[in-house]
Amino acid sequence: MKVKYSVVQERRNNIMILLQKLGKIDVDTLAYEFNVSAITIRRDLQNWEDLGAVARFHGGAKLVQSMVDLENDNMTNEKYKHAIAKFAAQYIEDGDTIFINTSSTALLVIQYIVNKRVVAVTNNAKALLLKYDPLISIVLTGGEVRNPKESLVGDFAISAIKKVSANKCFLGCSGITSKDGLTTSIMQESSINEAMMDRTTGPKFILCDYTKVGNKHSVSYGNVRDIDYLITDINADDEELDNIKDMNVEVVKLKPLMQI
Repeated sequence: MKVKYSVVQERRNNIMILLQKLGKIDVDTLAYEFNVSAITIRRDLQNWEDLGAVARFHGGAKLVQSMVDLENDNMTNEKYKHAIAKFAAQYIEDGDTIFINTSSTALLVIQYIVNKRVVAVTNNAKALLLKYDPLISIVLTGGEVRNPKESLVGDFAISAIKKVSANKCFLGCSGITSKDGLTTSIMQESSINEAMMDRTTGPKFILCDYTKVGNKHSVSYGNVRDIDYLITDINADDEELDNIKDMNVEVVKLKPLMQI
């Protein structure tokens, strides 16, 4: 059966978003992420190579440097991610218990919590590699390890989350729109995100750079009306942000953090 052009184009656009974030990626990882064959991914990468956006190599592809917006110094969005994380950390109070999902931006929040006793419950195994204030207690949910993100998923992780009542949650997403809500491309992680939102008694924060705003992925895990704050960067689409504001969400747009 022939696949609709819109579906193909959406996948190719999402592949480019990943390449802009990571710089390079392998075919097998992309095939797993998008649940398609390696042959399909090679066609997608060939499409981008024909347009001059990527350079293919054996088993993968890398972003062509000339395609990066050097004026914004934004190939990996790291300066924006740190700005978002640092701003979000100010909402955390002494004694809080917080949820953090597998989002790389959300995980950075932990580095900006200072002189506060906080319990951070996360399904992101990369939390073990962080340097953080000794007053912070990091609790891993446990569960099946899903590579390459090193996320902890499955019934074991969900069961652990359901035993916790958090004051706040800081979650990332693969996409957010006023119409489609919060979405991800990974089925296993959607259940984790839903559980974290359900077990949060206070404000719910979505942290994401501009590449996620206005984008939709295949798996939904929440409605925009379910969240309280969206913290993003100055490149995010203004029209989409206005629509999200109309749904009673406080939206914050940030400039890049100049020193990391």
